[in-house]
Amino acid sequence: MSLSRRRFLTSASALALLPALPGSGSATAASMPFDRDLVVAEARDLASRPYAERPKVPQAWQDLTYEEYRSIRFRLDKALWYETPTPFNVDFFTPGLYFPHAVKVFEVEDGQARPVGFDLAMFDKGKEVPHLPVDDTLGFSGLRLRTEMHRPGKTDEFCVFQGASYFRAIGLHEAYGLSARGLAIRTGDPRGEEFPDFIRFWLERPATGQTNMVVHALLDSPSVTGAYRFDITAGEDCVMNVEATLFPREELDNVGIGPLTSMFLFDATNRTRFDDFRPAVHDSDGLQVANGAGEILWRPLANPKTLQLSHFVDENPRGFGLMQRARAFSDFNDLEAVYHKRPGLWVEPLGDWGKGTVTLVEIPADKEIYDNIVAYWRPAAPFAAGEMVNLSYRLTWGEEPHRTDLPRVIESSMGAHTFGKGRLAIVEFEANPVFDDGPDAMAIYVQSPHAEVTQGVLQRNPDTGGMRLAFGFDPAERDHVELRAQLRKDGAAASEVWLYRWTA
Repeated sequence: MSLSRRRFLTSASALALLPALPGSGSATAASMPFDRDLVVAEARDLASRPYAERPKVPQAWQDLTYEEYRSIRFRLDKALWYETPTPFNVDFFTPGLYFPHAVKVFEVEDGQARPVGFDLAMFDKGKEVPHLPVDDTLGFSGLRLRTEMHRPGKTDEFCVFQGASYFRAIGLHEAYGLSARGLAIRTGDPRGEEFPDFIRFWLERPATGQTNMVVHALLDSPSVTGAYRFDITAGEDCVMNVEATLFPREELDNVGIGPLTSMFLFDATNRTRFDDFRPAVHDSDGLQVANGAGEILWRPLANPKTLQLSHFVDENPRGFGLMQRARAFSDFNDLEAVYHKRPGLWVEPLGDWGKGTVTLVEIPADKEIYDNIVAYWRPAAPFAAGEMVNLSYRLTWGEEPHRTDLPRVIESSMGAHTFGKGRLAIVEFEANPVFDDGPDAMAIYVQSPHAEVTQGVLQRNPDTGGMRLAFGFDPAERDHVELRAQLRKDGAAASEVWLYRWTA
């Protein structure tokens, strides 16, 4: 179930539909008319025919070692739109190693699309890299977007599309962490997961002074095709408005919309399982949900010993996301990974999504090189084969991409109950004016359908200025216990709803 992570994400499937690109730059390549409707038409046409895998790049590219692949670096002076008035540059990645299939890339200007040809001269490579043949199967494995952000006259990268339908982005002064995907199919399903691919990209050339960039993508897999439009704005937060039109080849009864993929190894809830100098290791520490009933849920992430799926039933959710609330260097003590600078990612539906569940998949992991957390919206009704499905949503990448007035949970801890039976849970709520009247003004609600829980003790935490809730629970012989806690004041919510699944 684990997925290899960080810079490389394995592409699972592809399509042998596309014409070969020229072997050099696009200046002389023939252009063709382009608009979003053409991408939708291509996706519809693909879905009407059996799935066909694209050819792989030559074996020498596939046989590259990790070190050899990393030593092939794109030359920034070869970037698309380099040293032009266009406010964005686009870099490209070679195929090979974890990326055996190439994607095709087109530049769009004045309603005309022109292929961007693959050329080895775009890249510098280390002396250890062997001779690499170039043929018609060659193209790029992905692309990177750059624009001027905080350094006048210089560009900074803020978004990467590479591998299957994965993409990542960051806000200002952040480091890459979790990923998003175009679509998730059968995640956590005994039938095995399917990974759709983005097989073509169209890049609309922004006008001088334009602050957003539009990227179109064609998706394909054995089960479904799709046409995607990403309207991307870089800044303090990176904001993407996404339009997707899907054409299922077969019924999709386990499909994930707005899927997010991250890593959680350990924190104070399971610290004793890892012999590590760092107090925590994770790209994200919790799932946040704003449900259709108006509740704000916070579910700390876990690294269970067996595969765990959690389903938060809802209708027309207002949003969900994987967050990184630990923001101090001391939370991780890691100079290289800088986990405290990893972004959170919020998914906001644009329009009604109907009935379904926010689904959280937690996969056992023993190393931080594996993405083991997936979150997505799973519609209650399957997508039927042959139908057209239109979806719109907004992705916001940033330090805290979704804020509410309610006090947030900033840390969860667990351990043996030293002076009682069972376990002790500690939930830290951040400082907030709602706590000005002190602990006695709060009502504590702690519940579990599985275990006996204590009433709970609420105290002011002088270090954070917020409140600390402590309560005990006794799992007895159970292998898991669901827990729920919330603070209320004068009959109204005075905190997020804290949810947790303890596993033996």
